[in-house]
Amino acid sequence: MVERDLKAGDKLPNEGAMIEQFGVSKGTVREALRILEAQGLIVTKTGPGGGSIVGEVSTERARSLLANYFYFQNLSVADIYQMRKVLEPELAASLAGRLDEGQLAELHSLALRHPEPATTAEEEKEQHISSLVFHARLSDFAGNRLLGFIIGFMAQALTDLTVYRQLYDPPNVDLWRKGRQHQLQLVEALRQGEPERARKIMYSHMQIAEELMSVQEAHLQRRFLGE
Repeated sequence: MVERDLKAGDKLPNEGAMIEQFGVSKGTVREALRILEAQGLIVTKTGPGGGSIVGEVSTERARSLLANYFYFQNLSVADIYQMRKVLEPELAASLAGRLDEGQLAELHSLALRHPEPATTAEEEKEQHISSLVFHARLSDFAGNRLLGFIIGFMAQALTDLTVYRQLYDPPNVDLWRKGRQHQLQLVEALRQGEPERARKIMYSHMQIAEELMSVQEAHLQRRFLGE
């Protein structure tokens, strides 16, 4: 596929042709195709006129496969924010003055989604996830697809980390208030086309969020030791 620069929708050679080309058995070819299909690289159709065509790996599938790797790497809040502090301010700056009114309205709506701080752990979890949806949507708007993919993946990784480590208990009013304020300020900077202001707002947001999330992580560790 790579050597021939095949694109999504292009048809692969039939089974017999691949057996002859690669000098392997039918079982080997079928197993290779099965693995490629599991990875989303091809789509196989059966019946008359069937066969294998090149697929297009979805963002969701790619992030899922990457998440499987990092699941075993014991990522910390600090690990994720070390990357976020470098990349997300640059994304914010690159989007200043480039989003349409619909995109800006969506971001503004996400920033206003929770007008009051959480009073329970379950509400806090919902607010954490909503805040990260804001960042995931920013990543969807990126002109640089690699930058957008990495930032979107980090938002998903932090969402997963928040949920399975219960980094939403107890509720954190400071995180809600400062996060909401930064998001609203950022939307305004993006609307006004101010890249440097957008960069500074996002960096400040990342710093404060890291500090407050680290407190949540430390609280969880103390609770675990106490138990």
